[in-house]
Amino acid sequence: MISFKQLPLEAKAAVAAGVVFFSMMLSRSYLAEQLELRTRRWLLRLQMALFANALMLIGSLHVWRSTVTTFSRSSAASSFCLMPWKIAVFMFLALAHSSFFTLLFLVAEEPYFFSLAAYTCLGAYIILIFFLFTLGSVEQAYKFLAGRGAKAGTSNKNSRTAMKPVLAVMLTVVLTVVGLLNASRPPTVNSVEVPVHKLPSTMNNLKVVLLSDIHLGPTVGKTKLAMIVRMVKALKPDITVIVGDLTDSEAEIIRPAVEPLGELNSPLGTYFVTGNHEYYTSDVSNWFELLKSFNIRPLHNENVKIVSPKSTDDWFCLAGVDDIEADVLRYSGHGMDLKKALRDCSSEHAIVLLAHQPIAAKWALQERPDINLILSGHTHGGQMFPLNAGAYFLNPFFVGLYKVGQNTFVYVSPGTMYFGIPMRLGSRAEITEIILRSP
Repeated sequence: MISFKQLPLEAKAAVAAGVVFFSMMLSRSYLAEQLELRTRRWLLRLQMALFANALMLIGSLHVWRSTVTTFSRSSAASSFCLMPWKIAVFMFLALAHSSFFTLLFLVAEEPYFFSLAAYTCLGAYIILIFFLFTLGSVEQAYKFLAGRGAKAGTSNKNSRTAMKPVLAVMLTVVLTVVGLLNASRPPTVNSVEVPVHKLPSTMNNLKVVLLSDIHLGPTVGKTKLAMIVRMVKALKPDITVIVGDLTDSEAEIIRPAVEPLGELNSPLGTYFVTGNHEYYTSDVSNWFELLKSFNIRPLHNENVKIVSPKSTDDWFCLAGVDDIEADVLRYSGHGMDLKKALRDCSSEHAIVLLAHQPIAAKWALQERPDINLILSGHTHGGQMFPLNAGAYFLNPFFVGLYKVGQNTFVYVSPGTMYFGIPMRLGSRAEITEIILRSP
């Protein structure tokens, strides 16, 4: 029987990831109610950071072998350049691995340079892993189909092998720069008209501004939030809604960065529902209180009547549900409860639901097909290549406007900022201006 010491490094990293994952499940199932909130918060984040790093270690070993070990064996390698290259690759991998720990130690009003550098390296790491794997697969397929693997000379073979990581690194550098520049631009304003069944004629052209996935934390701070608020105010919405993942940190730590939200002054109110990242902070109650101090109303499985400014007899039901991650984390007093959220919302009036995740939107429509419009986020439009494909297949609604049935629409925001990695490839940050049309 093979002992743990005899396992290759990749297998050891996989075992470590499995152990950490098991400890996460154990903590969620048996320790959640026994630990105080602050301890539970730190334990969860530490476990997530360790789990991510254990998985990344498998990829990092591949990166090192592809970009350092293979290159050093190539005839093109220069002993003068090899040591600086080794240091550069090591620093790159170390920064990528450290990104997950910035949530524990480096969150403030504005992002630290170290956090920005670490998450940029993480984004580049994901792209590099993709290209190394893709180019390696293409190479192996070519050898198999051409049957030329054994015919090539050693010198030519080493040179060609060295070209694969060089090409992967070049593509990674180019896409990283493009992604950084794309994410640094202000969000685009996307105006969408949505016909809402049973919306009173006096509320025709009502303007709702949708924000989602701002992710205040290691790489998004007060300056970017202030820019978003200025753009929202310029649109002069009747209602502003924030559909989750506003933050990645505790309210007390990042409070100064949240202050621009106090300038939102939509006449029919500003509303908020939780996303999965709010529950990762384990600080939802404090966030609710902080948002209330800025006149932002959390919809905690509840609803409000949005009354027409022109007639008090005309209104529609605006409801919000907790994110489904609260159930997974066994977060006390929270969890998606559609019945409670839609209490007193009858099909005689239009119903608009705020639900962070598209899967929650799907579940809501299965239970209440009379909902007229659901506003979601969560997917980020994939945020960056090559994660876009995964986000597309994992969500029933990916990004943009979907018509479901006869009188129902779902709109999924691609996110107003980004999570962690300050890059966007194949997606664009967005502030959505939704114009409600009466039939």
